[in-house]
Amino acid sequence: MRVVVIDSGGANIGSVLYALERLGVSATLSADPERIRAAERVILPGVGAAATAMARLRALDLVEVIRGLRQPLLGICLGMQLLYDSSEEGGTECLGLLPGRVSRLPGGTGLRIPHMGWNTLQIETDSMLLAGVASGAHAYFVHGYAAPVTADTLASCEYGSRFTAVCGRGNRFGAQFHPERSATTGARILENFIARGEARAVA
Repeated sequence: MRVVVIDSGGANIGSVLYALERLGVSATLSADPERIRAAERVILPGVGAAATAMARLRALDLVEVIRGLRQPLLGICLGMQLLYDSSEEGGTECLGLLPGRVSRLPGGTGLRIPHMGWNTLQIETDSMLLAGVASGAHAYFVHGYAAPVTADTLASCEYGSRFTAVCGRGNRFGAQFHPERSATTGARILENFIARGEARAVA
């Protein structure tokens, strides 16, 4: 299984590679377009600001490469947000692989932004990516922006408002939380992605 983790410059890249290694997967970190196109599974990690991340992908000539992938693609944290049309953060145009605009979390009484720490998942739609993950499973989040709940939402989470925690359309997936830091829940999702890489189709 050829797995490539895109060298997007995120601080979580090392922990993603280590999490895959714990599953017995030797992934390659690369920004080489041909190596990414040749992979059987592609992971787009990300931490930081949407505008900065998109600028890096453009500088590496990877925007059209990622848009053109036909193999399973998993965006993690900011990497998931980049799958959508745009982000309110800096008025950023993103990859446009999923419809919707990422917005700042509203917060609320006693709720600090960014949303940081463990929270629970609510399963919204059956998906191979979430096989073995039940509603109420815990995952570790660190983010100030989030995607809306849409037809592509596989699992949601509540923090001041309801947002997409896991998304999927065809071969494109995202996890707003950090699976590499989410214990058995995260390990299961990564394992499912590597093993199956399929979602139910969305019209």
